[in-house]
Order: sequence, then structure tokens, then C-alpha cells
Amino acid sequence: MKMDTETLMMVAFVIAMIISVWKLYAFLPTKQLTDDDTTNDSQEELLDIVLDVIRGSKVVPDIKTIHDEVLNHDRFDKEHFWRFNPNKLKQILNLHYIKNPHLQNIEDIHKELKT
Repeated sequence: MKMDTETLMMVAFVIAMIISVWKLYAFLPTKQLTDDDTTNDSQEELLDIVLDVIRGSKVVPDIKTIHDEVLNHDRFDKEHFWRFNPNKLKQILNLHYIKNPHLQNIEDIHKELKT
């Protein structure tokens, strides 16, 4: 059986494509990383810590105060939440506002938690 050049090139292309796809699959992460703080569970844990900090304040705190107190909270895992910064705090609060449309700002959260 004689194979022409076009057939050989097509076979080589298919084999190279299979090897390339396999290499891509081998390097894609297949398990969740231990320090992944983007999961729903991690965000809920962080929100609980933030709400605990707001609940514990006597006056309505600002973003910087909440951020500093969350970093010093006893349940805050610095290795797990290593990306936590004021912007991440604002994102967490915005998600809380979306889930609770009657809340508009930190003062509303503080009032709700104190009652």
C-alpha cells in the first residue's frame, strides 16, 4: 500500500494534535488549591468575619478600620486569605448588599447587626 504525501501529513497532523491536547490537559489544574479564596465557602467565611468585626464595633467603622480589624481577627487565616485588601473587602460588602437589598452602606449593616 502506497501512501501519498498528503495522507502522511494528515496523519502527522492528527498525531501532533492529540499530543498537544494531552499536554494541555496535563498542565491544567484539576484540583482546588488550598489557598483559593474565591470559592463560595471562602467568601462566606470572610463575610462572617467582616460582619463579626462590624458587630463588635461601638461606632460605625470605615473601610480602613474594618480592614485592619479583620486582619487582626482570631478566625482570619492570613495564608488562606493572602489576597485580602481593601478592594476585596469592598467586593465582599457589595455582594452582601446585593443579597440584602435593604442595606445600602456600612451604617445600615451596623444598625441591623446591633438590633
